[in-house]
Amino acid sequence: MTLNCSVLQSDFIDGLNRLQNITNKRVTLAILSNVLIETTNNSLILTGTDLEVGLRVEVPAEIHDQGTLTLPSKKIFEIVRESGSDTITIQETENSWVIISAGLSTYNLAGMPSDEYPEFPEYEEDNFVSFEAGSFTDLIDKVIFSVANEEENAYSLTNVLFEAEKREERSFLRMISSDGHRLSIMEKDVATDIDLLNLDSGTLIPKKGVQELKKFCENRDSIEISFEEKQLVARENEAIMVIRLKKGEFPQYSAIVNAIQLDNKIQIERGPFLDSLKRINLFTEDIFHTIQLEIENGKMTLSSQNVDLGNAKDIQDVQYGGEPLLLGFNCRYFIDALQVMECDTVDAYINSNNSPCLLTSDVDKGFMGIIMPMQL
Repeated sequence: MTLNCSVLQSDFIDGLNRLQNITNKRVTLAILSNVLIETTNNSLILTGTDLEVGLRVEVPAEIHDQGTLTLPSKKIFEIVRESGSDTITIQETENSWVIISAGLSTYNLAGMPSDEYPEFPEYEEDNFVSFEAGSFTDLIDKVIFSVANEEENAYSLTNVLFEAEKREERSFLRMISSDGHRLSIMEKDVATDIDLLNLDSGTLIPKKGVQELKKFCENRDSIEISFEEKQLVARENEAIMVIRLKKGEFPQYSAIVNAIQLDNKIQIERGPFLDSLKRINLFTEDIFHTIQLEIENGKMTLSSQNVDLGNAKDIQDVQYGGEPLLLGFNCRYFIDALQVMECDTVDAYINSNNSPCLLTSDVDKGFMGIIMPMQL
């Protein structure tokens, strides 16, 4: 049977748009750049995968003839987006070609047979736990910036560590990321009972999967989550996402946190500090964005220099009564951490001139940012 259907442009573009980040990347198999289109009695099922993340979305449609095929994801998205018609009609012809009609416009587009498309992963129906979507969005926002890039040597650091814990009958979700130079931890108190979550001791979610999970959560009030041995499954009404989990040993991050003493605290106004860092960063000269922080007598002097351009200095008021400190840090690491915080005043804990810096606040509950020092 050959596919023949009509679908509202607004529904179609919404479904195709969700797949673009998954299908539009460099792939080894050409068909992975396509979207799989299948019919039911009154809807189209759109599927995209890069073999790490798979997403299936259902959109309402008028089905004239049942069928299934794959079309180039980017091109069909562009056609539907630019069409001036409220309704899009797709009719399959020979050899997986389709005629796409949109108002007075007609397009002939080459597809590929659906039998070459990877099978969508199977999953258990009985292990789902419902969460507020905002809980996962907040967790991801606070840690995604410090995940290591793919070219990093430490494979496990290109993933986010996910943990769940019960303390005093309360349930907590936790995400941890590190690139070896900084560490971000975010914990959320959730109202859901997490006993049904089937988590290993080291559940690693790849960076791409975490990014797509955040998009999945956007504009949703709640989502259902299931962890299986090799995959994370998220679903809500008409959409389901499957993320392949990774294997590896994540560093023992708690040892780093426990090594920082909490008796040498510097209180800094977050907004002015962030603005100062952005100004000072204009004169950092290498990929490490090295700056110097000198803290003494209630003042913090930030400075940077570039042998070709010059230097910069900025002074901020702080609350600090300890011994003078002379510190070197990557400026970008401070900027990234401060930008995801919401407090007016940030608490920075530093043991000595050669110690990492711990950033927390009473407002940003559950968040910790740790930045390793640099040699000046």
